[in-house]
Amino acid sequence: MKLLMVLMLAALLPHCYADSGCKLLEDVVEKTINSDISIPEYKELLQEFTDSDAAAEAMGKFKQCFLSQSHRTLKNFGLMMHTVYDSIWCNMKSN
Repeated sequence: MKLLMVLMLAALLPHCYADSGCKLLEDVVEKTINSDISIPEYKELLQEFTDSDAAAEAMGKFKQCFLSQSHRTLKNFGLMMHTVYDSIWCNMKSN
């Protein structure tokens, strides 16, 4: 699951510069950990990032990984993401 998350985030990062100044990245993370969003809804919300049926299927499996987690785990994952956003490495600006 960790590798899958890294790959999904890597696919989104070219669309924005992390640092959490990226509303798109934050929205995708929030939709991913929101257990009220079903797999079909998730696929529809993120269809602009999929270019094939295989990619859409992978996104569904990715979302299922999060749906299988407890609410506590999802809450902790969200906290971890905000900790990363607020970290010194994300707040550094490249020259």
